[in-house]
Amino acid sequence: MGGLDDILGGGLTPNRLYLIEGTPGTGKTTLSLGFLLEGARLGEKGLYVTLSETEHELRAVAATHGWSLDALTLVELVAEAGLDPDLEQTLLHPSDVELGETVRGVMDRVDELQPQRVVLDSLSELRLLAQNPLRYRRQILALKHFFSKRNCTVLVLDDRTSGPGDLQLHSIAHGVVTLEQSAIDFGAERRRLRVMKFRGRKFRGGYHDYTIETGGLCVYPRLVPAVRLYEFAPEPVSTGVAALDRLLGGGLVPGANTLLVGPAGVGKTTAAVCCMVAALERGEHAAFFLFDERLPTLLARSAALGMDLTPYLQSGRLTIRQIDPAKLSPGEFAGAVRRAVEEDGAGFVLIDSLNAYMQAMPNDKFLTLQMHELLGYLSARSVVALMILGQHGIMGDLKSDVDLSYLADAVMLLRFFEADGEVRKSISVVKTRTTAHERTIREFCIGLGGVVVGEPLTGFRGVLAGSPEYRGDISAATGPSERERHPIG
Repeated sequence: MGGLDDILGGGLTPNRLYLIEGTPGTGKTTLSLGFLLEGARLGEKGLYVTLSETEHELRAVAATHGWSLDALTLVELVAEAGLDPDLEQTLLHPSDVELGETVRGVMDRVDELQPQRVVLDSLSELRLLAQNPLRYRRQILALKHFFSKRNCTVLVLDDRTSGPGDLQLHSIAHGVVTLEQSAIDFGAERRRLRVMKFRGRKFRGGYHDYTIETGGLCVYPRLVPAVRLYEFAPEPVSTGVAALDRLLGGGLVPGANTLLVGPAGVGKTTAAVCCMVAALERGEHAAFFLFDERLPTLLARSAALGMDLTPYLQSGRLTIRQIDPAKLSPGEFAGAVRRAVEEDGAGFVLIDSLNAYMQAMPNDKFLTLQMHELLGYLSARSVVALMILGQHGIMGDLKSDVDLSYLADAVMLLRFFEADGEVRKSISVVKTRTTAHERTIREFCIGLGGVVVGEPLTGFRGVLAGSPEYRGDISAATGPSERERHPIG
């Protein structure tokens, strides 16, 4: 699991004992089987000792992931028969034997097989047999010293039935990984892990989302921009529209992010797609994370505006991922962005929209923190990032679900206004951190020729407030021609 290795700073230190704890259903068995199979791939012997599941159940779990456990040795201590040295497996029933005999059975099989990787599942059975904390701790210490002399890397699993205050195993283990799952009011359950302890190595703290997929656990490390700093030239790149470039002070700056804000239907997505097509025409790779709109609708509308995305999708230079926020965790989304940048080489990332993305968050605070990490990461990788934030309402006092303007390097504001009996649109840049932007308000049109940005609106006041007041000649407010302003069917 590359994601977990990344969190641990490279992986597990060999010949140590680690605790994997979590309630039933969090993926402890899946994680440990993946650990043993990775060892088998590297030519290391693996031993799985189970006190609570049968070999048949383990093989059934593996089959759901497309795994074969033939390269591993499975020892079950839950069979109906008693100890039978003539059988290939050592069979002990925990309820019928003393704790010491159970531990001795584990040791005998380790001495017999001499594995490099061992999984003991689970310690809750040993805890019940021990009956008191002192005896339980002594037996675990005995196992730890036994494994340390036989060059074994050991995972011991615990289902946390002892209660949250029992830290007996935490003090003994070299490292502790806690797995958690929670159910939200709507949508799929969420899973996350945390490295509680790892001796002798700096690890990435905090919670990290993960999912259980066919093939094992997919862990999505929290993005930490500071560990990935890259030099980039702050030369602006074109949006594909000269007037919009002038508004932005030259264009979009690599390593900077731009927030497009406005009410529904004002053209935020179309303006962002225009910028993305300009990047694709320059030969760059782009990634589009689509939360709101259906992909067929987006493709049809863009093609009608002269921005056909299909050739770029077919060539592989554009990836569009349709996302259901009810099924996506924040960490999984960050992992998808990271793969798009590092594996697909995307230099342009478009997120549409933050309103839907926010639904994947427990509350607004986490959206802000998540976006802070994500934007910092994209900036460090010299990526042009565009984000869309919809506002409630059409005219007048508009409201946003969350204010992320202070995180943005540039903010483009789109508004409706009325002039000469028509509903028109305006665009302005209210903030940039990287260039000296133009402070005018220009008319913004979506027509047969695509996106058109007209001349500055000098005959109005109150356009941004959504309550414009005519102050001059109406001809001064007319930018594009009537044909350019005419909307697509």
